[in-house]
Amino acid sequence: MTQNEHPTTEHRQWTARWIRDAAFSDCMPIDVFHKQLTPKTLPEHRADLKNRRMFVRRTFVVENIDKPYIDISADDYCKLYVNGTFVSQGPAPAYHFNYRYNRIDLSGVLKPGENVIAVDVYYQGCINRVWQSGDYRQGLIAEIVNGGTCILKTDASWKYIVPAHSSGTTVGYETQYLENIDERQFPIGWTAPGFDDSAWLSADENLNDDHTLSLQETPQLAIYELKPAVVKERSAGHFFIDFGHEITGQFTLNAFGESGDTIEIRHGEELDAAGNVRFAMRCNCAYQETWTLAGRAPDRLQYYDYKAFRYVEIIASNPRIRMEDFAATVRHYPFDEKNCAFKSSSELLNGIFRICANGVRYGSQELFLDCPSREKGQYLGDLTVTAHAHLYLSGGDGRLFKKALHDFADSMTICSGLMAVAPGSFMQEIADYSLQYPLQLLTYYRHTGDRALLETLFPKAEAALGYFKKYERADGLIENVADKWNLVDWPENLRDGYDFNLDPKGAGSGPHAVLNAFYVSAHRAMNEIRHALGIRPTNDDVRTASAFIDAFYRYDKKCFVDSTVSSHASLHANALALFIGLVPAEAVESVIKLVRTKRFSCGVYMSYFVLKGLARYGEYELIYDLLTGNDEHSWGTMLAENATACFEAWGKDQKWNTSLCHPWASSPIPLLIEDIIGLSPAAPGWTTVLFSPHLPENPPDFRLSLNVPSAVIVVERTSDDFSITVRAGHAPVTLITNGIEFEDGSTSAIIPAGERMTLTIEPEERYRR
Repeated sequence: MTQNEHPTTEHRQWTARWIRDAAFSDCMPIDVFHKQLTPKTLPEHRADLKNRRMFVRRTFVVENIDKPYIDISADDYCKLYVNGTFVSQGPAPAYHFNYRYNRIDLSGVLKPGENVIAVDVYYQGCINRVWQSGDYRQGLIAEIVNGGTCILKTDASWKYIVPAHSSGTTVGYETQYLENIDERQFPIGWTAPGFDDSAWLSADENLNDDHTLSLQETPQLAIYELKPAVVKERSAGHFFIDFGHEITGQFTLNAFGESGDTIEIRHGEELDAAGNVRFAMRCNCAYQETWTLAGRAPDRLQYYDYKAFRYVEIIASNPRIRMEDFAATVRHYPFDEKNCAFKSSSELLNGIFRICANGVRYGSQELFLDCPSREKGQYLGDLTVTAHAHLYLSGGDGRLFKKALHDFADSMTICSGLMAVAPGSFMQEIADYSLQYPLQLLTYYRHTGDRALLETLFPKAEAALGYFKKYERADGLIENVADKWNLVDWPENLRDGYDFNLDPKGAGSGPHAVLNAFYVSAHRAMNEIRHALGIRPTNDDVRTASAFIDAFYRYDKKCFVDSTVSSHASLHANALALFIGLVPAEAVESVIKLVRTKRFSCGVYMSYFVLKGLARYGEYELIYDLLTGNDEHSWGTMLAENATACFEAWGKDQKWNTSLCHPWASSPIPLLIEDIIGLSPAAPGWTTVLFSPHLPENPPDFRLSLNVPSAVIVVERTSDDFSITVRAGHAPVTLITNGIEFEDGSTSAIIPAGERMTLTIEPEERYRR
């Protein structure tokens, strides 16, 4: 049994007490919320209460085992052990007013007789993008149910200690603490039965706890062991380890040495010129730590937090220390490669697909992260690309996307116009990102068919868009949106010379093209949502679209400029005009020519809109050329620089702190599947599948096997054959084409539940459009 299989209500009644470290008993919660550009001085956080772990134990007796489970939550995080066995960790980050708890099956770990539950609770205390931390909300709540009855709940009878442990400085943007672990300071066997906790303290009951708890909608992380691809002993006590590709997790090993012996451990994403691990990484994380042994023969290295890395270098202080059993405990959102398996005769295309898939795999944790190293934060704009790719790679699993949409809706408590990063205690706002929320909600609905969520979040999306009404001119365009960052693209050196002052402290006046393109797009998405819900549409999309053309289109140049007072025609202004379908017929050729000339004169994030804009106007050859190019700005450059996950920028040196695992660069996944191979949902939830292939001249052989909510689809192309096979799931599925005929001359067919249909297309001229 897995999490969430037990019936539950969204918000349940708890009889347990929220328990905590008594050191927090005099600390009132800190309100960390504020508008980003509205100064707020927070109370100084006690340094001794930062980076604090709390070991909690409770022994109890069970007579008979009858479908036992535990409901558990902790702030900021916890790791759960039962009878010495690791069971789970969590919860997923959330705001305290809509916090999550996990429901975990215990049938495999509880036993008749005496049992012990042990929880390693961690409170970080930093203001960052990872958690809503730095607010003094610390502790744990849990209830164990067996046979339908609560048999154990957190209260003052639970025992705890705060282990003394040395630590390092923070890395990233106060994202995590380095862990200089001293094994001598940790009790041996504290998670197992029989441990003497008589000297431990009684937990402090927080009778004024203000968490509001709901069941976590996402599954537990996939956690598994990975052995290195390469292990080299460079000298006595000095090892070099390569896991073969970027991963997220914790490195571990066994060491046999004396008490007080130390081992230096370095993690990195790449090597330096001398072939050593570059632990001072480009992304502002210096992964260099010291592990002190207790002489337990062996000591087992166990980090608490995770890192993004490929390489590890370990250097023992004493060459006589024996080290073995090197491994990584990898963690990420559950990911089955069989859900979306692509292979072609083009190694370049295979490599692009692989690094994008890896970026999404390791960037999808309990949230969709911008990167799993420097920030570990969930950004709203990144969601447009990453969640879209994840829907394909996960076989249509929309649960993480659903949580993200809820997270950003929850951020409206801080600003009704949405925060740019959520949930968390770091306040950041980006206007471009807020305006993509309706599009994201619509994408989620198309892929999942989840009408209930669409109905729930429609008012939120409407209110978020309504926030920008105060910035509207008479014609409907928005201008002077100075309370949120106007991003356009990132990093700023990849904005193609965008001619508008975007500095929040002295932003240019008047409207500019990129922000208004997203405003038009948001209105269009909202009307599509209204149509799906049977709500009368507004004319805001038509009004703003007309105003956009009047303001930014130049009839003499047949292209779009960056602002009403600019003559500069950036890639961004024109690509977004293509994306939302605003290019006049007379200008299509010239705007496409501009894109063909400028190519990716943008960041990897904006590439999604460039490519989707070209698809809207049928420029599939150019799409494929850009996808598979070897320009400086290309996925080919990433591969040439030994990428194993997609980068934050096109190349390592194109940004001052480039992350080498950044899933916002994964646009080739949806573009290849939807716009080249030609698969997309023609009805919500894939109850109708559209097959509209647009292969390039001389396409490579390929095979795509794709799981979607309604079916398993295989598209295969060789020099002799081109076919699509659809196997319907538990309900009938309709397959429609873009003119490709079935044997009866029709362009659609209904596939009965559980049955399979294959359509073979020949000659190729019939599907190259």
